[in-house]
Amino acid sequence: MKNKKINKIIIGIIAILIVCYLGYTIYLLIKEPTDVFTIEEGKVYLEETDIGYIIRDETVVKGENYKNGMEQIKTEGEKAAKGESIFRYYSKNEESLIKQIADLDEKIQEAMATTQTSPYQSDVKLLENQIDQKVELLNKTTDVAKLTEYKKEINELVTKKANIIGEKSPSGSYLKQLQDQRTSLENELNSGAEYITAPESGIVSYKVDGLEETLTKENFSTLTKEYLEKLNLKTGKIIATSDECGKIINNFECYIATISSSQEAKNAKIGDNVKIRLSNNTEIDAEIAYISQENEEENLIVLQIDKQIEELTNYRKISFDLIWWSYSGLKVPNQAIIEQNGLHYVVRNRAGYLTKILVNVEKQNEKYSIVSNYTTEELKELGLTDSQIANNKTLYVYDEIMLNPDLSKVDS
Repeated sequence: MKNKKINKIIIGIIAILIVCYLGYTIYLLIKEPTDVFTIEEGKVYLEETDIGYIIRDETVVKGENYKNGMEQIKTEGEKAAKGESIFRYYSKNEESLIKQIADLDEKIQEAMATTQTSPYQSDVKLLENQIDQKVELLNKTTDVAKLTEYKKEINELVTKKANIIGEKSPSGSYLKQLQDQRTSLENELNSGAEYITAPESGIVSYKVDGLEETLTKENFSTLTKEYLEKLNLKTGKIIATSDECGKIINNFECYIATISSSQEAKNAKIGDNVKIRLSNNTEIDAEIAYISQENEEENLIVLQIDKQIEELTNYRKISFDLIWWSYSGLKVPNQAIIEQNGLHYVVRNRAGYLTKILVNVEKQNEKYSIVSNYTTEELKELGLTDSQIANNKTLYVYDEIMLNPDLSKVDS
């Protein structure tokens, strides 16, 4: 019994010692890790994640018959020229008129099937061939815009065929009467419809949120953090599609307003070039178009962009990365860099042989730096002797460097 107690005490002491040893080992690794890092070509960014409000040059277009419902002629995101029809409102009795025309078309088809067409058989045959070709194309496509286009062309060809037969038919004939009725209904249908055209060229959109005339490039001076927050917009929410109106968006530029408290934002100037990264990971160039100070800590900044405008038409408020600068070259962790007498070094490990190498730190963020090798002229300007320059080593891609190196272990 006594031996069992002694064994338990011994086991407990051993367990405590093991835990202490492991804890001390972890502490040493954290304090002075001996990991190595392989040099690669990379990019270093100074960036921040911000919330942005989209400001566009956009014009809402709306007709008088907006309560009748509308038919899109140009689809969402499609470009339109100035004066081109982009959508239309249905006529007041459109549903009834369309049904009457469809009924007449059936009767006309039946009448044409029993009508002698020998004097103008070649014209009719040509139209029938064109109709067959369009039907074949219609059956092969899944594009909504093409489907609408082919259906419209088929209806026009059928109408043209009916007109030819109707015109050649004797006055007062049954087919002629049907065709005259159809023409009258079609004229009534077209005269009652209201077509809306583009006031200028640009992107067609039906995502209207009522902020088109408020968030404009002419109103930058009225923007404040309080005003933007009171809009109560949800980040990343897609603007609802309107069934009453549309709009034309300038496809050459748009703006993103954001609030930033970073030091870079405080030092920013109008005209500075930056980059932004959207949710699709696309990086695009931007220019600071406007700055105003919100308070001692925050600035309101408006960025101008001329790319990915179609991508942003769905949104009014987004999350994005504002990249103040980016730099490419040999990328190393900051914890691998040693500073001595105003100069920077890394320690290279080649098969256990450690060498201290002088490097030029070109750009640095919180975690990484872009470094390069000094030229001979630059080394002379730093005050190095000919002997030191001759013994200076060069850092290459795929070299292994030490993290938190111990200089006492570096080979002289």
